[in-house]
Amino acid sequence: MFSSIKYPILAIFAFFAMRADAVETIRVGYFPNITHSQAIIGMANASFKKALGENVEIRGTIFNAGPSVIEALFAGELDLAYIGPNPAINGYVKSKGQALRIIAGATSGGAGLVIRKDSGISSIHDFNGRRIASPQLGNTQDVALRAWLRTNGIKIGEQGGDTRVIPMNNPDQLTLFLKKEIDAAWTVEPWVSRLIREGNGTLFLDERTLWPKGEFVTAHVIVSVSFLKKHRELVKAWIRSHVELTQWINAHPAEAKQIINGELQKITGKRLPEDVLNDAFGRLSITYDPIAGSLFQSAQGAFREGFLGKTPPDISGIYDLSILNEVLKELNLEKISQIKEY
Repeated sequence: MFSSIKYPILAIFAFFAMRADAVETIRVGYFPNITHSQAIIGMANASFKKALGENVEIRGTIFNAGPSVIEALFAGELDLAYIGPNPAINGYVKSKGQALRIIAGATSGGAGLVIRKDSGISSIHDFNGRRIASPQLGNTQDVALRAWLRTNGIKIGEQGGDTRVIPMNNPDQLTLFLKKEIDAAWTVEPWVSRLIREGNGTLFLDERTLWPKGEFVTAHVIVSVSFLKKHRELVKAWIRSHVELTQWINAHPAEAKQIINGELQKITGKRLPEDVLNDAFGRLSITYDPIAGSLFQSAQGAFREGFLGKTPPDISGIYDLSILNEVLKELNLEKISQIKEY
């Protein structure tokens, strides 16, 4: 009698054993960039792995541009990522709010306009007729540059002017600085510091001077809406680790810099010089605050520059800070106040 049900019972036990040992996967994207410090350190020292548990596999992917992150998220190949504000805005608008949510901040500051010392530029009006680089068409710094030029009455080629904005990879900016083939670049750390230290540049404008209290989002954490709905507790564990890493980095900057530099060497094959690393960290802040007001203003700038369609986009639902505030409450930290536009 028992032999007739032996195998079904074994099958049931095997099923539950498999479920107990099942491995969940979270696919994470980030850049080899100090503005993504929490991601770099958390992956290096296994902080995220410890927070998520042994039954969760973390698949990290290195990206070099925000649009590539959004494409991977759209294709269902990515669950969570560290990214700049404008690619996140673009992804939200293109998906009509269905693809992603911003769930925490990562970095504030660390961007600016660098000019060649021998460019002859000494005032805003000297930018007429110049060649100015940005990291990528429509990226955060590209939009900031175009908006700043417009505000100061400098017309670029598309507007009938003779000033050229030339999107290019950050390493190419340094190369063309040294060749004197571009006059300036609006970029992000550590490239601001590298252009100054290695490219005979000088800082014409620190972008912090354009924002209230000098605070604006440079990088934040986004998550796929579908992943958030299915795995809220997993996302919460990640955000808790992210907040704790933020605190640790700010309390141990020297050690954090060394870990980041070691990882950059593994990823890119090259460490940053100590003076570049120190300069770069001096111009940014590691934070979990998303600094949401600056994102809304960036979206307005992107719309004016023609990157977000013909009608002003509604991005009022782009944030979900409920998990972040739960974590902050549990850690006895101040919650993020209600999001307000500038």
